[in-house]
Amino acid sequence: MNISIEYNIIIAYLIGLFLLYLLGWLLVVPRKILLRIIINGIIGGLILFIINLIGKSLGLYIAINPVTALVVGFLGIPGIILLIILQHIV
Repeated sequence: MNISIEYNIIIAYLIGLFLLYLLGWLLVVPRKILLRIIINGIIGGLILFIINLIGKSLGLYIAINPVTALVVGFLGIPGIILLIILQHIV
């Protein structure tokens, strides 16, 4: 019994495994970034909701939409200050 394995098949198999690994890695990394953006947006929306509840007596209202929620989610307190300044400018 003479079993001969061609090196071209082995090399193609290894390249295929490497490409599969690379594709899997590329699909996992953006998912983490997307999840972080979604979580920050939810936290920003909750902060804006609390500010609107407290600011009701002061006449302060910031619209809650995806853009403002992400600004507050990414920037935190400076984002809130930025939105309040932009509201009074415009």
